[in-house]
Amino acid sequence: MHPALSVIIFTTASGAGYGLLALLAVFAALDLLPEDSAMGLCATALALTLITGGLLCSTAHLGHPERAWRAVSQWRTSWLSREALFAILTYIPAGLFFLGWAFPGTLEFNWKAWGLLAAVMALVTVYCTGKIYASLKTIRQWHDGRVVPVYILIGLLGGALLMAFMSAVFDVYTQEFNWVVLALAVLTGIMKLTYWRSLDENPATSTSGTATGLGGGTEKVRLLDAPNTSENFVMREMGFRIARKHSTKLRQIALTTLFALPVLLALGGSMIEGQSGSIVLTLAALISGGIGTVVERWLFFAEAKHVVTLYYGAEAA
Repeated sequence: MHPALSVIIFTTASGAGYGLLALLAVFAALDLLPEDSAMGLCATALALTLITGGLLCSTAHLGHPERAWRAVSQWRTSWLSREALFAILTYIPAGLFFLGWAFPGTLEFNWKAWGLLAAVMALVTVYCTGKIYASLKTIRQWHDGRVVPVYILIGLLGGALLMAFMSAVFDVYTQEFNWVVLALAVLTGIMKLTYWRSLDENPATSTSGTATGLGGGTEKVRLLDAPNTSENFVMREMGFRIARKHSTKLRQIALTTLFALPVLLALGGSMIEGQSGSIVLTLAALISGGIGTVVERWLFFAEAKHVVTLYYGAEAA
C-alpha cells in the first residue's frame, strides 16, 4: 500500500496524544502527579493538541475533506466511523479532566474520575484505528491479531516518552516514568518482532493462480499482458513495492530508534541524578522514539499488499 504522509502523521501524533492522555489520567488517579503542578496542565493540553492536530491531518487523505463529518454516520458497520465517533466523544471527559486540573478545588466534580473515563475512551479510539486495518481480510499483512495491540502499545509508548520528558522539564520527575517507558518499549518491541517474523515465515496463500482459478498445478501463473497500458489508481495506491533489502534496513532502524534506544536511555535515567541530566536523556529518548514511530508506521503501509494486485502482475499477496 502507498504510505500516505497524512495518515502516518495522524497515527503518530494522535496515537502519542491518546497515550499521553491515558497515562496522565492513570498517574493522576494514583496520586503520582501533584495536583498543583503546571506539568499536568501543560501535558494534558499537549495531548489534546496532538490529538486534534492528528485528526485534522487525517482529513488531508480524503478526496473531499469537507465531507469528513459524514464518517460518523456508519458507526454500526464501519470501524472508521467508530473511530471518528469515539474521537469526538473523548473530548468531553478529556475537557473536564483538563478543567479540573486547571482549576483544582474550584469545580465541584470528581475530575480524576473523568480523567479515567477519558483514558478508557482514548484507548478505545486507538483500538478502533487499529481495527480499521486489522479487519481487512484482503491485506494479509494487516489481517493479524497483533496489529491492534501494537497500535495501542506504540501510542502508550509515545505518551510515556512525552510524559517522562515533560516531568523532567517541570522537575516533577519520578523513577516510575522511566520504568513505564522501559516496560512499554520492551513489550512493544517483542510484539513487533513476532509480527515481522510471522510475515516472513508464513507464505502468502493468495497467488495469481488462486485469483484466476488456474492454480491447480505446481507451476506459477503469470499474466501474458498487463491489464492497463498506464498506471491507474489501484496500481498506484495498492501496488506499492519496497525492496526486501530496504525493508530489512528500515526494520532495523525502527527497532533501534523506537525500542532499543528508549530502553537504554530509560535505564540511564533511572540511575542519573539532577534535572539537567534527566532533561537531556528524556529528550533524546523522545526524539528517537518519534523517528522510530514514523519509520514503523511507514513500513506498516509499505509492506502491505492488497490481493487486487494479483490481477496487475503480482505473483502473491
